[in-house]
Amino acid sequence: MKMAALVLGIIFLILAVVYFAVPAGSLPSFLPGFEAGSEHTHLKHGVASLVVAVVLFVISWYAGRNSR
Repeated sequence: MKMAALVLGIIFLILAVVYFAVPAGSLPSFLPGFEAGSEHTHLKHGVASLVVAVVLFVISWYAGRNSR
Protein backbone atom coordinates (compact mmCIF):
# COMPACT_ATOMS: atom_id res chain seq x y z
CA MET A 1 0.00 0.00 0.00
CA LYS A 2 2.78 2.41 0.94
CA MET A 3 4.79 1.89 -2.25
CA ALA A 4 1.72 2.05 -4.50
CA ALA A 5 0.61 5.35 -2.97
CA LEU A 6 4.15 6.73 -3.20
CA VAL A 7 4.56 5.77 -6.87
CA LEU A 8 1.13 7.15 -7.79
CA GLY A 9 1.92 10.34 -5.87
CA ILE A 10 5.11 10.81 -7.87
CA ILE A 11 3.22 10.19 -11.14
CA PHE A 12 0.55 12.76 -10.25
CA LEU A 13 3.23 15.26 -9.19
CA ILE A 14 4.92 14.90 -12.58
CA LEU A 15 1.53 15.22 -14.26
CA ALA A 16 0.85 18.45 -12.34
CA VAL A 17 4.16 19.91 -13.51
CA VAL A 18 3.32 18.96 -17.09
CA TYR A 19 -0.08 20.65 -16.86
CA PHE A 20 1.49 23.82 -15.43
CA ALA A 21 4.35 23.99 -17.94
CA VAL A 22 3.04 22.66 -21.25
CA PRO A 23 0.42 24.39 -23.44
CA ALA A 24 -2.76 22.42 -24.14
CA GLY A 25 -1.83 21.98 -27.80
CA SER A 26 1.47 20.33 -26.87
CA LEU A 27 0.09 17.87 -24.32
CA PRO A 28 0.13 14.18 -25.25
CA SER A 29 -3.20 13.36 -26.88
CA PHE A 30 -4.09 10.74 -24.24
CA LEU A 31 -4.18 13.34 -21.43
CA PRO A 32 -7.44 15.11 -20.60
CA GLY A 33 -7.31 18.72 -21.72
CA PHE A 34 -5.50 18.17 -25.02
CA GLU A 35 -6.69 20.77 -27.53
CA ALA A 36 -4.94 20.83 -30.89
CA GLY A 37 -3.45 24.23 -31.62
CA SER A 38 -4.27 25.71 -28.22
CA GLU A 39 -1.65 27.81 -26.43
CA HIS A 40 -3.19 28.10 -22.94
CA THR A 41 -2.25 25.93 -19.98
CA HIS A 42 -4.70 23.97 -17.84
CA LEU A 43 -4.24 25.39 -14.36
CA LYS A 44 -7.28 23.59 -12.93
CA HIS A 45 -5.99 20.24 -14.17
CA GLY A 46 -2.59 21.03 -12.66
CA VAL A 47 -4.06 22.01 -9.28
CA ALA A 48 -6.24 18.89 -9.22
CA SER A 49 -3.25 16.67 -10.00
CA LEU A 50 -1.21 18.43 -7.32
CA VAL A 51 -3.96 17.89 -4.72
CA VAL A 52 -4.18 14.19 -5.62
CA ALA A 53 -0.39 13.91 -5.32
CA VAL A 54 -0.40 15.49 -1.85
CA VAL A 55 -3.22 13.20 -0.69
CA LEU A 56 -1.33 10.16 -1.97
CA PHE A 57 1.87 11.28 -0.23
CA VAL A 58 -0.07 11.65 3.03
CA ILE A 59 -1.57 8.17 2.57
CA SER A 60 1.91 6.79 1.91
CA TRP A 61 3.30 8.47 5.03
CA TYR A 62 0.38 7.28 7.15
CA ALA A 63 0.67 3.69 5.84
CA GLY A 64 4.38 3.64 6.63
CA ARG A 65 4.04 4.60 10.29
CA ASN A 66 4.68 2.06 13.04
CA SER A 67 1.61 1.13 15.07
CA ARG A 68 2.86 1.38 18.65
